[in-house]
Amino acid sequence: MKGKELLKLIPQRYPFMMIDEADGFNEGSCTTTLSVRYDNYFVVDGDELAETGLIEHIAQSASALAGYKSLGADAPPVGIIGEVKRFECHRRPKVGEKLQTKVSFGLSFGNVTLADGETRVDDELIATAKLKIFIQ
Repeated sequence: MKGKELLKLIPQRYPFMMIDEADGFNEGSCTTTLSVRYDNYFVVDGDELAETGLIEHIAQSASALAGYKSLGADAPPVGIIGEVKRFECHRRPKVGEKLQTKVSFGLSFGNVTLADGETRVDDELIATAKLKIFIQ
């Protein structure tokens, strides 16, 4: 999904939208992509995506999965990052690189869901994170 279809899954909009496409959906996981561009809010030092941008990209990937699971609702669910655990950034991606992220849901209790994310550029692992997300 991309473009207007993607807007059905996540509440974020430009300039804070951190996903270009989402696919590979199943009950507990999906994959997303993001091309890092100069106009990205999280680009620092002229040409690198900040670590906070990687976390936000992984979180919005989880949001896309939650949105896919609730397709048909009036609006996509809103998720709030409650906790980031075990975030590892192996390197900051550069402008022009395409991020590919796989996110999967783990345990859910009430409106709290645990998510794991893994971001790559080609076959190179760039970042991993475990998130606790409150979904409204």
